[in-house]
Amino acid sequence: MFARLKRKISAADRTPEKASNQMTDYQLSDGLVSISQHGLIQCRHKASQLVLSSRNIKAMQSGAYLSSFRGRGMEFNESRIYQPGDDIRSMDWKVTARTGTAHTKVFSEEKERPVLCWTDFREPMRFATHGVFKSVVAAKAAASIAWAASAQGDRLGGLVFSEHTHHELKPQRGKTNVLHFIKQLEQIQKATSEDTSKGKQINAEQALARLRRVARPGSLVFLFSDFRNLGEQALSHITQLSRHNDIVMFFIYDTLEKSLPSSGQYLIENKNQKLRFSTHEQSQQQYHQHFVERLESLKNFAIKHRISFIECSTEEDPLQKLQLSFRQSTR
Repeated sequence: MFARLKRKISAADRTPEKASNQMTDYQLSDGLVSISQHGLIQCRHKASQLVLSSRNIKAMQSGAYLSSFRGRGMEFNESRIYQPGDDIRSMDWKVTARTGTAHTKVFSEEKERPVLCWTDFREPMRFATHGVFKSVVAAKAAASIAWAASAQGDRLGGLVFSEHTHHELKPQRGKTNVLHFIKQLEQIQKATSEDTSKGKQINAEQALARLRRVARPGSLVFLFSDFRNLGEQALSHITQLSRHNDIVMFFIYDTLEKSLPSSGQYLIENKNQKLRFSTHEQSQQQYHQHFVERLESLKNFAIKHRISFIECSTEEDPLQKLQLSFRQSTR
C-alpha cells in the first residue's frame, strides 16, 4: 500500500526513521487506508436518503448526457387477445400463429429487484495521495448502496475481490445479508500488497465473468472501481451485462492520477520501496492528457451502452456523489 505523496524534497529532507514512523501512523488511521465494519454500518443513516427505484430516479452522466434506468425486471404473466393500443413489441407470435387470432403478452412487474455491487480491491485501489484510499471510497459507496437497497426491500448481492481473494454473495433481502456483505468489505481490506498467496491471480475479467453468472435480467448493477487494466474481454462482459440490466460505473480516481504536482522533485514510498521522480511542464501536460483520454474513453463506452457513469475522487464523499447523481423525479 502506498503512503501519501511526500512534499517537495529539500536539503532538510526527513530521515528514514521519521518517514517510516509517519507511514505507520498513516496506515493505522481508520478511515484513511481502511475502514472498519463499524464505520461502514454508520453509512446506514445517510444512505436511507438514496432512492434506487427506477420510477423515481435518474442517473446523470457528466455533461449533457442523461439516461433513465430501464426499470425493474418484468415477469411473463399470460397471453390474451390483442386490443387496440397494445404495444406491438409485446405480441405473442407463437400463440397468434397457433390460434389464428392476434395475441399479446401481459407482464407483471417484480415487487423487488436484485441490486448487485461489484467492488474492486485490487492493488491499484489501495492508493491515495489526497483524501482516502480508493478502496475506502469503494467500500463506503458499496455499503451505502447496500443499506439503500435493504431499506426499500430489494435483494442485495455482490462480488468483492482482490488479486487473491474473492467473495460472492447471492442476492438476498434483509439486514443480516447487508451485515454479511459489510463484513466481507472489511475483511478484504486487510489484504495487503505483500500478500504472497500462491495460485492463479484473479483479474477484472474473471471477476466480471463471475458477476455475469450472478446477475439475472432486470438487476441494478453497480461497478465500483478505477477500471484499470480492463481488456477487450472485460469490456465485453460489461457490454453483455448492460443488455439486460441497469449498470452504474462508479469511477474512482486520485488527484495524482489526474495531474502531476508542480515542477520539482518528489518521493513516493510504501513499506518496502521508495520512488523519487521529477516533474516539468511538458511531462505535466502529457500526463494530464493521458488521464483525459482514458476518462473520455470510459465515458464514451458508457454512453454507447446506456450505462450511467459517476466520477468520484479520493477527496470527495462517495455518498454525496451518489445523492447528486440519483435525483428523485417530480412525478
